[in-house]
Amino acid sequence: MNQHPFEPTRLGRYALSNRLVMAPMTRSRALPDGTPGASAATYYAQRSGVGLIISEGTQPSEDGQGYLTTPGIHTDAHVAGWRAIADAVHAGGSRLFIQLMHAGRVSHPDNTPHHRPGVAPSAIAPGVPMFTLKGMLPIPEPRALSVQEVRQTVADFRHAARRAIDAGADGVEIHGANGYLVHQFLAISANTRTDDYGGSIANRARFAVEVAQAITEEIGADRTGIRLSPGNPMSGIDEGPEAADLYRHLVAELDRLGLAYLHLMHLGNEALLTDLRALWKQALILNRPSRARDAIGADLATGLADLESYGQFVLANPDFVERLKAGAPMTAADRNSFFGGSDQGYIDYPAMR
Repeated sequence: MNQHPFEPTRLGRYALSNRLVMAPMTRSRALPDGTPGASAATYYAQRSGVGLIISEGTQPSEDGQGYLTTPGIHTDAHVAGWRAIADAVHAGGSRLFIQLMHAGRVSHPDNTPHHRPGVAPSAIAPGVPMFTLKGMLPIPEPRALSVQEVRQTVADFRHAARRAIDAGADGVEIHGANGYLVHQFLAISANTRTDDYGGSIANRARFAVEVAQAITEEIGADRTGIRLSPGNPMSGIDEGPEAADLYRHLVAELDRLGLAYLHLMHLGNEALLTDLRALWKQALILNRPSRARDAIGADLATGLADLESYGQFVLANPDFVERLKAGAPMTAADRNSFFGGSDQGYIDYPAMR
């Protein structure tokens, strides 16, 4: 295939300047009401050398919030905040997809303005702690969603996608990975339902497919992507012995919708990755969390991926693309400033001199 990181490509309805993508990364610097913070437009604009920016996880509803000071995209104030970001990203030559992240059971009442327990497929706590203003605390048992509430949550995703487009974003990415709500429906450790949303592979995949269907109906399949992380045990997730078959089924069902892209966080099952690549007819974005600098572009060259996404490399190097082109050293990311805090470790990473 011999695709190159710096060559232009298409993604859904859009032309991109290159095949490099900024992966979604929670930064926890929004205002208490979920409006993006004052420096967010600068942060994203600095990194607009990549072809596509996928935003940090953004809650589609009040109940979708899990962490402290994460942004939302379901009120007028949220839309206004994201519009400034979208305008800044577009001015820099990149495209912006807002990632819709419903945290589900990965939530603590102390972290949200409404102080309600998290909601989930089933009333099963993930068995892990999370950060709050009181320090690390166990995540309490969530409340199981009724069938009517599941359908309302699908509608919440639809509404948030419309609000993202209202804000000037180019599209949305459904967060179906890393232990959050969509992933929880897939996992036997989080979903013990006996209705149409639990039990069989088709039933456990139903919520993800319905969310994707609703969003494509609202804003178009060519403005909709989804992120999956097969085999990721984050936050107590166990997809069960049929996990590979589950993902083959899910990806085939999603492919029928004609989404703009599938974004895979790949954790090492090469046989499954090859199968999913064969099942998926649209663009595939591949994220290998441990990818070394000298392996950038390797999956493009073989045709396994159409685009590659990067997190910490882009976080710490706002001029990531220019550094790659120049063969320049990469700044290391400061983990201490990943979540919350000031502009330090947020918008002060230096560009090349």
